[in-house]
Amino acid sequence: MTAGLTTIIYPVKDLDRAKALFKALLETEPYADEPYYVGFKDAGQDVGLDPNGHAQGMTGPVPYWHVADIRARLSALLDAGAELLQDVRDVGGGRLIASVKDADGNLVGLLQDTSS
Repeated sequence: MTAGLTTIIYPVKDLDRAKALFKALLETEPYADEPYYVGFKDAGQDVGLDPNGHAQGMTGPVPYWHVADIRARLSALLDAGAELLQDVRDVGGGRLIASVKDADGNLVGLLQDTSS
């Protein structure tokens, strides 16, 4: 069981341009504004901009499914035929992420907040 899709991360090449675009779209300032990540919150959705995403194999936006046990969900996806793109890693603040690619090349992200 998941808690749904409430996070999407966009790989970006020009962080300043992407930040300006999402500020205009969401009509809000980012809650996180660092050289390695810019994050916005709007209508219960977390939208992130990752300037290192392309180098990490992201070919487009990645929706992140919020899960209670990231390692168990990742194992289940791999058993179901998914290809590992990024193993579980801590991105700070008690947040773990991982990602896979399905048989059609679609990216699927997993996210677990361990701080709550």
